[in-house]
Amino acid sequence: MQHEITTAPSEPVPTTRRSLDSARYAKAIENSKKIRWDIDRDVLRGRELDFSSTRFLPDGLTKLNALSFLDPEGRRLLSQIQGRTYANIFGLVERYINAKVLELSQDHWFGDQKALEALIRFSDEELKHQELFRRLEQMIALGMPRGYRFLPEPNGVASVVLGKSTWAVLALTCHIELFTQAHYRESIEPDSELSPLFKDVFLYHWKEESQHAILDELEWRRADAKLSPAQRDQAVDDFISLVVAVDGLLQMQANADVDYFLELRPEHANCPDAELLEAALLRAYRWQYIVSGAQHPHFGEVLSSLVTPAQLQRIMDALAPLVAFTVEAST
Repeated sequence: MQHEITTAPSEPVPTTRRSLDSARYAKAIENSKKIRWDIDRDVLRGRELDFSSTRFLPDGLTKLNALSFLDPEGRRLLSQIQGRTYANIFGLVERYINAKVLELSQDHWFGDQKALEALIRFSDEELKHQELFRRLEQMIALGMPRGYRFLPEPNGVASVVLGKSTWAVLALTCHIELFTQAHYRESIEPDSELSPLFKDVFLYHWKEESQHAILDELEWRRADAKLSPAQRDQAVDDFISLVVAVDGLLQMQANADVDYFLELRPEHANCPDAELLEAALLRAYRWQYIVSGAQHPHFGEVLSSLVTPAQLQRIMDALAPLVAFTVEAST
């Protein structure tokens, strides 16, 4: 039996837009080749972490400035605990991101081969990042006292996220990879007192994430173009539900990190220190993983171009209590 071969594209796309997008995929490939790095050769380089005298995260991310009762050793320890969680959360989200990128690549199998190559490179780099963060966790576990617990389970979280619409998943992903860049440029890179090794982990991570954010936006806009108004409205609800789910994970992990700190520094276990610690860590985590991305100018620009004013207001209303908390806890 002979089979008819179809030569017409399944999704007609205006030539100008298709050409512009293809050029952006091609540029991402070019940049990926230029900045390609190796975990051992470029990042770790046989070094070890210094737990005795260096912080892992800067004050701009830890939000510990308001905790005047902490001595320098306590501030350093909390920075290291937060840094450990910071790295583990990136390893967590990259589990679902890689699965989604591989799924999206199917749309390009018989289409734009530049887009296909760009996404395959994206996937390969995300797998490398997961390995980097696993290696970093192993190094930290050797140097810190026992008792730390990272509670979110990567596969379980990925299953929940991937159960939402592609539009919502890509919105969350674009948000994450934009704040990753902002954190490095604005807080990590300028701080000369951080652990050089920990700092390098996020330097090299940032280099590749800067390309991933471009691809996120391209795929997000492509997914958006397929939606009916009703489907987009549901996608907005999906995105809000993902933000709420992320906040639930952050509350859980912030409590676990405070418990770990108090086990090591029991002199702070009584009120008001413990309450102030809980507020400070939750404020830091909400800022790191939700608010800093939601307030990123480019994320706001892209989001506003895809949704109606009413849909944008729904998202802002959902974020408002989280934003308010990060302000209130600092006053």
